[in-house]
Amino acid sequence: MIAVPTFREMLAEAKAAVREIDPARADEEIAAGGAVVLDVREPDEYEQGALPGAVHIPRGTLETSVEGRIPDKASHVVVYCAGGTRSAFAAKTMQELGYSDVASVIGGFNRWKDEGRDWSAPQSLTPEQRNRYQRHLLLPEVGEVGQLELLDASVLLLGAGGLGSPAALYLAAAGVGTLGIIDMDVVDASNLQRQILHNTDRIGERKVDSAKKTLTLVNPDVNVVTYDVRLGADNILEIIDGYDVIVDGTDNFPTRYLVNDASLVKRIPVVHGSIFRFEGQATVFNPYEGPCYRCMIPEPPPAELAPSCSEAGVLGVLPGIVGSIQAVEALKVLLGIGDTLQGRLLAYDALEQSFRTFKVHRDPKCPACGPEAAEIVIAEYDDLCMPHPAQPPA
Repeated sequence: MIAVPTFREMLAEAKAAVREIDPARADEEIAAGGAVVLDVREPDEYEQGALPGAVHIPRGTLETSVEGRIPDKASHVVVYCAGGTRSAFAAKTMQELGYSDVASVIGGFNRWKDEGRDWSAPQSLTPEQRNRYQRHLLLPEVGEVGQLELLDASVLLLGAGGLGSPAALYLAAAGVGTLGIIDMDVVDASNLQRQILHNTDRIGERKVDSAKKTLTLVNPDVNVVTYDVRLGADNILEIIDGYDVIVDGTDNFPTRYLVNDASLVKRIPVVHGSIFRFEGQATVFNPYEGPCYRCMIPEPPPAELAPSCSEAGVLGVLPGIVGSIQAVEALKVLLGIGDTLQGRLLAYDALEQSFRTFKVHRDPKCPACGPEAAEIVIAEYDDLCMPHPAQPPA
């Protein structure tokens, strides 16, 4: 007959197999730097208080989640629970998974707190938010920490038109906490072929008001800030100030140069998109780290070579594709994940159904971001190239 171990025997075996340290020693190792602090308590326990910066993985999901959250198995990991029991089992499991430097905290969080050591009540998602964003929470690259970062983030969309519509919808659905939208136009029937923020009932409404109605219905977590004004040299620095990312959905060169210069002054990344007939482009301008818009296009083309969508036309679904790419890039910038399109121009051809990527380098002689560039002066550029003064975003 096979002897079945008791819980006490299993715990003793686990404790004998792992390195246990008291809170004082754990505090020293964490303060020395380089340690990953792992909290294996249940969500309700974690929400009541935790060690600063702790990675939270409930013991019940440790085996399925830890390798995604702590990919380096050579990491020094300090594991704690409430009293030191679950952490001992967790440390043993991690060793079996190949983690070579794991320690369990004796007495856990309760003893840590009783000894007056540093702890805090972490930000956490509500049950409703956990349900809404559960597919994000399953992604190790996002998880709860990333989702909380998105909820604290802010993105300014330049235009509630063809590009701004899909970008705004997906950023709102993703849980970006604050979305600013600037547009001084009204909804027209001709917009509805591509500008999916709006509908027939809103023809004649201000676009920013229509956009806010749609986005708050998509996600009530999102604070939509509207700017029913013309973006110009007199207000751009004030409007963009404080935003984490700018999504540029404009379709005229004067505004693009204005946005470029202002973003350099405020050091705000710009996710650029443009469309024309059946073709679209997207890239990311990260101030002083990658090229800026003037590095890519030093001088605007003649007006006759830069017709607007109202002149040349645009396939209605095209801005949906490019705007969605802009939303992806904005999320990557906010979360600090993946390789953004910084230094690359993504070109899409709907007729060929093809994507091409072109390198874009910083121009050492760029008058805006080059090492010898003069101080940036925010000014209007309508005299450069603007055949349609009232030209709205795509």
